[in-house]
Amino acid sequence: MQTKQIKPPKEPRKGMVLVYTGAGKGKTTAALGLILRAWGRNFQTCVIQFIKASTGRWGEVKAARDLAIEWHTIGDGFTWKSRNMEETARHAVNGWLLAQQKISSDAYDLVILDEFTYPLHFGWLNTGEVISWLKENKPAHLHLVITGRYAPTELIDYADLVTEMQEIKHPFTQGFKATPGIDF
Repeated sequence: MQTKQIKPPKEPRKGMVLVYTGAGKGKTTAALGLILRAWGRNFQTCVIQFIKASTGRWGEVKAARDLAIEWHTIGDGFTWKSRNMEETARHAVNGWLLAQQKISSDAYDLVILDEFTYPLHFGWLNTGEVISWLKENKPAHLHLVITGRYAPTELIDYADLVTEMQEIKHPFTQGFKATPGIDF
């Protein structure tokens, strides 16, 4: 008589914290690749962009709309062009409040906080407080992706995966403007 093999129950998935940082191009693009992969696996996903202007209609925003990927752009534009840094900081703080709602809702498998390192770097949000909140409130299964330059050491230490994008050669330095479909 042959006995049936009983498979042990699957362990719950451990949600990772991934950080894409550095001066090179590709941080947001890498995160968007994960969104597409997660969408293909029927994951519930959400993107919150912290710096780009809410009026922007970049290719990724259009695609997310067509794919029914939840997308929030809460910034007022690139920080180095801001006319009112207090307003820019206020947008970032409001974006963090939205991120806290989305993360703690337990409704998502993957949340991307695009350009979230800037509010930490500029001191608009306290890195230690953000990490403490994440440790206490991020669901165990949730994958969280954070992008942007200047990732604080505390964030790097907290993350499960950190990739630093390094610029070796860039079309901008050769006089080329941003390219539709490649840069936006």
